[in-house]
Amino acid sequence: MKGTTMTAVSLEGRPVRANNIFCIGRNYAAHAAELGNAAPAAPLVFLKPNCALNTAPVVRLPPGADNVHYETELVLLIGRDTDALTPENAADAVAGYAVGLDLTERSWQKQAQAAGLPWTKGKGFRQAACVSDFVGAHALDTIRAHGFTLTLNGQIRQRGELRNMIFPVETLLCTLAADYGLQAGDLVFTGTPEGVGALSAGDVLELDLAGLVSARFEIAR
Repeated sequence: MKGTTMTAVSLEGRPVRANNIFCIGRNYAAHAAELGNAAPAAPLVFLKPNCALNTAPVVRLPPGADNVHYETELVLLIGRDTDALTPENAADAVAGYAVGLDLTERSWQKQAQAAGLPWTKGKGFRQAACVSDFVGAHALDTIRAHGFTLTLNGQIRQRGELRNMIFPVETLLCTLAADYGLQAGDLVFTGTPEGVGALSAGDVLELDLAGLVSARFEIAR
Protein backbone atom coordinates (compact mmCIF):
# COMPACT_ATOMS: atom_id res chain seq x y z
CA MET A 1 0.00 0.00 0.00
CA LYS A 2 1.16 3.51 -0.74
CA GLY A 3 -0.53 6.26 1.27
CA THR A 4 -0.40 9.95 0.50
CA THR A 5 2.41 11.52 2.48
CA MET A 6 3.69 15.06 2.62
CA THR A 7 7.09 16.55 3.33
CA ALA A 8 5.73 20.06 3.80
CA VAL A 9 3.13 21.73 6.00
CA SER A 10 1.26 25.00 5.52
CA LEU A 11 1.94 27.97 7.81
CA GLU A 12 -0.67 30.64 7.18
CA GLY A 13 -0.73 29.74 3.49
CA ARG A 14 3.03 29.37 3.08
CA PRO A 15 4.59 25.91 2.54
CA VAL A 16 7.27 24.96 5.06
CA ARG A 17 9.39 21.85 4.62
CA ALA A 18 8.99 19.50 7.56
CA ASN A 19 12.01 18.02 9.27
CA ASN A 20 12.09 15.76 12.35
CA ILE A 21 8.84 14.68 14.00
CA PHE A 22 9.21 14.58 17.78
CA CYS A 23 6.35 13.14 19.83
CA ILE A 24 5.65 13.28 23.55
CA GLY A 25 3.98 10.33 25.26
CA ARG A 26 1.82 10.36 28.39
CA ASN A 27 1.77 14.14 28.78
CA TYR A 28 -1.75 14.23 30.24
CA ALA A 29 -2.27 12.36 33.51
CA ALA A 30 -5.81 11.24 32.64
CA HIS A 31 -4.62 9.71 29.36
CA ALA A 32 -1.76 7.87 31.08
CA ALA A 33 -4.28 6.50 33.56
CA GLU A 34 -6.75 5.35 30.89
CA LEU A 35 -4.01 3.18 29.35
CA GLY A 36 -2.84 1.91 32.74
CA ASN A 37 0.47 3.79 32.65
CA ALA A 38 2.17 5.82 35.33
CA ALA A 39 2.74 9.51 34.70
CA PRO A 40 6.37 10.01 33.62
CA ALA A 41 8.92 11.86 35.73
CA ALA A 42 10.42 13.51 32.64
CA PRO A 43 9.13 14.05 29.08
CA LEU A 44 8.77 10.74 27.26
CA VAL A 45 10.10 11.39 23.75
CA PHE A 46 9.77 9.22 20.66
CA LEU A 47 10.07 9.86 16.93
CA LYS A 48 8.01 9.28 13.81
CA PRO A 49 9.68 9.19 10.39
CA ASN A 50 8.68 12.18 8.30
CA CYS A 51 7.23 9.81 5.69
CA ALA A 52 4.43 9.41 8.26
CA LEU A 53 3.42 13.06 7.85
CA ASN A 54 0.01 13.55 6.25
CA THR A 55 -2.24 16.49 5.43
CA ALA A 56 -4.50 14.67 2.95
CA PRO A 57 -8.18 14.37 3.93
CA VAL A 58 -8.43 10.60 3.40
CA VAL A 59 -6.31 8.35 5.62
CA ARG A 60 -5.49 4.79 4.58
CA LEU A 61 -4.54 2.50 7.44
CA PRO A 62 -1.67 0.04 6.98
CA PRO A 63 -2.23 -3.59 5.90
CA GLY A 64 -2.82 -5.89 8.84
CA ALA A 65 -3.74 -3.07 11.22
CA ASP A 66 -6.88 -3.85 13.21
CA ASN A 67 -6.52 -1.65 16.30
CA VAL A 68 -5.52 1.85 15.19
CA HIS A 69 -6.31 4.52 17.78
CA TYR A 70 -6.65 8.26 17.34
CA GLU A 71 -4.73 10.60 19.66
CA THR A 72 -5.45 14.31 19.15
CA GLU A 73 -2.63 16.71 19.96
CA LEU A 74 -1.36 20.27 19.80
CA VAL A 75 1.49 20.33 17.27
CA LEU A 76 4.33 22.86 17.27
CA LEU A 77 6.29 23.96 14.20
CA ILE A 78 9.84 25.01 15.07
CA GLY A 79 10.96 28.20 13.38
CA ARG A 80 14.71 28.31 14.01
CA ASP A 81 17.67 26.11 14.87
CA THR A 82 18.52 26.04 18.56
CA ASP A 83 20.16 23.82 21.17
CA ALA A 84 19.71 26.08 24.20
CA LEU A 85 16.39 27.45 25.40
CA THR A 86 15.06 28.74 28.70
CA PRO A 87 11.43 28.67 29.87
CA GLU A 88 11.36 32.43 29.35
CA ASN A 89 12.39 32.36 25.67
CA ALA A 90 11.31 28.85 24.60
CA ALA A 91 8.07 29.93 22.91
CA ASP A 92 10.09 32.27 20.68
CA ALA A 93 11.43 29.19 18.85
CA VAL A 94 7.93 28.26 17.66
CA ALA A 95 6.78 29.50 14.24
CA GLY A 96 3.25 28.11 14.40
CA TYR A 97 0.69 25.83 15.98
CA ALA A 98 -1.60 23.15 14.55
CA VAL A 99 -3.86 20.35 15.72
CA GLY A 100 -2.92 16.83 14.69
CA LEU A 101 -3.45 13.11 15.07
CA ASP A 102 -0.81 10.77 16.44
CA LEU A 103 -2.28 7.57 14.99
CA THR A 104 -1.19 4.46 16.87
CA GLU A 105 -1.60 0.79 16.04
CA ARG A 106 -2.15 -0.18 19.66
CA SER A 107 -1.65 -3.93 19.26
CA TRP A 108 1.70 -3.44 17.51
CA GLN A 109 2.76 -0.90 20.12
CA LYS A 110 1.89 -3.22 23.02
CA GLN A 111 3.68 -6.17 21.40
CA ALA A 112 6.82 -4.06 21.06
CA GLN A 113 6.57 -2.78 24.62
CA ALA A 114 6.15 -6.30 25.99
CA ALA A 115 9.28 -7.41 24.16
CA GLY A 116 11.27 -4.35 25.19
CA LEU A 117 11.50 -3.19 21.57
CA PRO A 118 11.03 0.24 19.95
CA TRP A 119 7.50 1.40 19.09
CA THR A 120 8.33 2.46 15.51
CA LYS A 121 6.01 0.05 13.68
CA GLY A 122 3.04 0.98 15.85
CA LYS A 123 3.67 4.73 15.69
CA GLY A 124 5.46 5.41 12.42
CA PHE A 125 3.44 3.87 9.60
CA ARG A 126 2.46 5.98 6.58
CA GLN A 127 -0.09 8.69 7.42
CA ALA A 128 0.37 8.17 11.17
CA ALA A 129 1.16 11.86 11.75
CA CYS A 130 -1.81 13.87 10.47
CA VAL A 131 -1.77 17.67 10.83
CA SER A 132 -3.95 20.65 10.06
CA ASP A 133 -2.61 23.88 8.64
CA PHE A 134 -0.53 25.94 11.08
CA VAL A 135 -1.52 29.27 12.57
CA GLY A 136 1.23 31.72 13.48
CA ALA A 137 2.96 31.89 16.85
CA HIS A 138 0.90 34.95 17.79
CA ALA A 139 -2.02 32.58 18.52
CA LEU A 140 -0.55 30.99 21.65
CA ASP A 141 -2.61 32.97 24.16
CA THR A 142 -5.83 32.08 22.34
CA ILE A 143 -4.80 28.42 22.23
CA ARG A 144 -4.05 28.45 25.96
CA ALA A 145 -7.51 29.87 26.59
CA HIS A 146 -9.52 27.55 24.34
CA GLY A 147 -7.48 24.38 23.64
CA PHE A 148 -8.42 21.84 20.98
CA THR A 149 -11.13 19.28 20.28
CA LEU A 150 -11.74 16.12 18.29
CA THR A 151 -15.19 15.22 16.98
CA LEU A 152 -15.61 11.65 15.75
CA ASN A 153 -18.64 10.98 13.57
CA GLY A 154 -20.37 14.04 15.01
CA GLN A 155 -19.61 13.37 18.68
CA ILE A 156 -16.92 15.16 20.67
CA ARG A 157 -14.44 12.57 21.94
CA GLN A 158 -11.44 14.60 23.09
CA ARG A 159 -10.89 18.03 24.61
CA GLY A 160 -7.36 19.21 25.26
CA GLU A 161 -6.42 22.10 27.52
CA LEU A 162 -2.80 23.15 27.78
CA ARG A 163 -3.12 23.71 31.53
CA ASN A 164 -3.62 19.95 31.96
CA MET A 165 -0.27 19.04 30.39
CA ILE A 166 2.14 17.37 32.82
CA PHE A 167 5.01 19.11 31.04
CA PRO A 168 4.08 22.48 29.51
CA VAL A 169 5.13 23.61 26.07
CA GLU A 170 8.12 25.52 27.45
CA THR A 171 9.47 22.46 29.29
CA LEU A 172 9.09 20.28 26.20
CA LEU A 173 10.96 22.77 24.04
CA CYS A 174 13.79 23.18 26.54
CA THR A 175 14.15 19.40 26.88
CA LEU A 176 14.19 18.74 23.14
CA ALA A 177 16.62 21.57 22.46
CA ALA A 178 19.04 20.38 25.13
CA ASP A 179 18.84 16.64 24.40
CA TYR A 180 18.61 16.59 20.61
CA GLY A 181 18.82 20.13 19.23
CA LEU A 182 15.87 21.63 17.41
CA GLN A 183 15.91 22.68 13.76
CA ALA A 184 13.66 24.86 11.67
CA GLY A 185 10.87 22.69 10.29
CA ASP A 186 10.82 20.23 13.18
CA LEU A 187 7.35 19.25 14.39
CA VAL A 188 6.53 18.50 18.02
CA PHE A 189 3.41 16.49 18.88
CA THR A 190 2.83 17.48 22.51
CA GLY A 191 0.74 14.60 23.86
CA THR A 192 -2.92 13.63 23.92
CA PRO A 193 -5.63 14.01 26.57
CA GLU A 194 -7.97 11.23 27.66
CA GLY A 195 -10.64 9.86 25.33
CA VAL A 196 -8.56 7.96 22.78
CA GLY A 197 -10.21 5.11 20.93
CA ALA A 198 -10.16 2.77 17.96
CA LEU A 199 -10.94 3.78 14.38
CA SER A 200 -13.00 2.00 11.74
CA ALA A 201 -13.33 2.40 8.00
CA GLY A 202 -15.64 5.29 7.17
CA ASP A 203 -15.00 7.20 10.40
CA VAL A 204 -14.82 10.98 10.03
CA LEU A 205 -12.59 12.95 12.39
CA GLU A 206 -12.95 16.72 12.70
CA LEU A 207 -10.22 18.58 14.59
CA ASP A 208 -10.34 22.17 15.82
CA LEU A 209 -7.67 24.34 17.41
CA ALA A 210 -9.24 27.18 19.40
CA GLY A 211 -11.43 28.12 16.44
CA LEU A 212 -8.31 29.22 14.55
CA VAL A 213 -7.55 26.23 12.31
CA SER A 214 -9.37 22.96 11.70
CA ALA A 215 -8.97 19.75 9.74
CA ARG A 216 -11.15 16.87 8.58
CA PHE A 217 -9.86 13.34 8.04
CA GLU A 218 -11.84 10.34 6.81
CA ILE A 219 -10.67 6.77 7.31
CA ALA A 220 -10.69 5.04 3.93
CA ARG A 221 -13.17 2.23 3.40
